[in-house]
Amino acid sequence: MAGGRTAPWENDVKYLTDDEIKAFIDDLDHNGDGMIDYGEVEQKLDSVHQELAPRALPHNLHHGTRGDDDLHTFLRTLVDSDKSRIPRDEFAERVKSWKIPSMKQDTETSKEQQEYLRKLGMVARFRSYWAVHGPEIAFIALVVSIQLAFGIWQLVKYLTGEHYTRAFGWGVVLAKTCAGALYPTFFFLILSMSRYFSTFLRRSYYISRFINWDMSQAFHIIISCVALTLATLHAIGHLSGSFNWGSRKENENAVAILLGADAVPRPYIAYVRSLPGFTGITALGLFYILALLSLPQVRKANYELFQMGHLLMYPIIGLLMAHGTTGLLQSPMFGYWLAFPTLLVLTERVIRFSVGFHRLNATIRVLDKETVLVSGKIPSERIWQYQAGQYVFLQVPKISLFQWHPFTVSTCIGNEFQLHIKTDGNWTSKLRSLGDDSNPDTATPIQIGINGPFGAPAQRFYDFSHSIVVGSGIGVTPFSGILVDLQEKEDRRSQNTEKINDKPEYRRVDFHWTVRSRNHLLWLSDLINRVSQSQQQHAEAQDRHLEINIHTHVTQKRDKVTTHVYRWLLEMHRTPEQPTSPLTGLLNPTHFGRPDFVSILDSHYEEMKAYKAALVERDPEQRDEELKVGVFFCGTPVVGEVLADRCRVLSTRGREDGSKIEYHFMMEVFG
Repeated sequence: MAGGRTAPWENDVKYLTDDEIKAFIDDLDHNGDGMIDYGEVEQKLDSVHQELAPRALPHNLHHGTRGDDDLHTFLRTLVDSDKSRIPRDEFAERVKSWKIPSMKQDTETSKEQQEYLRKLGMVARFRSYWAVHGPEIAFIALVVSIQLAFGIWQLVKYLTGEHYTRAFGWGVVLAKTCAGALYPTFFFLILSMSRYFSTFLRRSYYISRFINWDMSQAFHIIISCVALTLATLHAIGHLSGSFNWGSRKENENAVAILLGADAVPRPYIAYVRSLPGFTGITALGLFYILALLSLPQVRKANYELFQMGHLLMYPIIGLLMAHGTTGLLQSPMFGYWLAFPTLLVLTERVIRFSVGFHRLNATIRVLDKETVLVSGKIPSERIWQYQAGQYVFLQVPKISLFQWHPFTVSTCIGNEFQLHIKTDGNWTSKLRSLGDDSNPDTATPIQIGINGPFGAPAQRFYDFSHSIVVGSGIGVTPFSGILVDLQEKEDRRSQNTEKINDKPEYRRVDFHWTVRSRNHLLWLSDLINRVSQSQQQHAEAQDRHLEINIHTHVTQKRDKVTTHVYRWLLEMHRTPEQPTSPLTGLLNPTHFGRPDFVSILDSHYEEMKAYKAALVERDPEQRDEELKVGVFFCGTPVVGEVLADRCRVLSTRGREDGSKIEYHFMMEVFG
């Protein structure tokens, strides 16, 4: 942990049971002679080290490599014996003294979370569920309600209007019902593509909760499928129904009443060749081509073809506007629904196309097997209003002129920015090849295009002087950017001798990052270590107005107790020359297993009580002031529900014991 402080919940650990220690020793004592061969203990250590951390390149904080001799010296210190063969009982006592957490604790923590939710009352369970899922459900309900409202409006209008069905039969009812639902469907479909609009709306936390930006891509795919289905049914209604019915001689009088005497006689082909007819058919055909080019198989095989296919969107929109302009049976309105979102998206694409020709000089460094660092500077004449946690679209002309990919800005000081990019895809692998793989110190010059910044997650983060951040996987990348931004500002404050007497407000952030594998920690370790290192320096200088406590959790289970034990031993191995973990590359210790967030929040509450008591002792007027803690979460829903309920419980406790500590649960979403 940054600063070296151990949280109370970290002491609440169940260590290896006697059965687990016996199983570990049995794996080492193959011949059953009651003696442990130290050479095999060493060999197992090397084997597990190679399995879990196969010669990863070091990060730029510490460049030296940790040799096998260092590991063996460390192991010999733990064993506390220079014997080549050690009796089982003696070795068992040494293993017990290592205080390795039990493998059973992870299983128990998972069961306890499920049991915690099961024990909640119906009202409390609903509150917790709604805190996590509610806004997203409400937004989807709103979209579906608008679709149904316009669809039902058209259904009732054409189903009850006998003059419509006499002229055009059942087809007009189907076609116009689908057309009504298509108005809002295309509106939300196109609007979901606008990055500027979402960035603007992110200024409101509550709107960002209502519209789940984290699901924007999934929403775009789903609503595109809905639009294609409705458009197909609309076409079937006309081509198989209304066009056929309206071209019949016996229906000419009914058609003349609706469309005028000069509209008849009208053969089937005339309906098809009409402006609404051929524009609608052409638009539907292009829509199907776009859908085929958007299939995952196409996107994976040829991303440029996928992107170029999306350019069909513009002729489709133009055709749809023309299709809805001629109001055969109703006033034209489709164009009005399409105008606003189309203008937004078209403006963004023109800007992106333009900045693609405005190349920026940048550098790329290969940090390790999974990560590259792209650094650059935005020219002063270009508008650049960055907020911590935002992302940009990156183009690298050497790879492709047409591919733009979104990446969160790791750090940004003034106009100088850095992007930590995980190289786990085709495009990012090509990006990695532009750098020098052999030396992480080498910065290779490249040219890039930058569009953005976009998004602004966790805007309410700055409303709280005390925050808890809980996230999993790469979803916490925007928050890592916020932590670095906070630390950079604190570093600049401490270096500003003119304002050295200023005492800024104390801020504390507890950062819990949960990943499945230690590999998911490596790619951001350089960034996290920078924060940890600054925290340690400020603590040593007794100038710590910002306290960032970093906790990383690897949840991947190990079936063999031997691997489990050695994994912990390797994590414990630190030296003054190599203070980072040989497994994760992090300065802060990593926990293996699922975190117990009930215990974590309860321990945090007790610390907040002590902090509030100290405030009141210095200033009695602080007694009536509320102490608000923001709990920001982005991850597995079941964990979110536990956190949401715990925030409610602790806030109630704060009112009852007079401490006036409030915990505010914030379900964060990222685009």
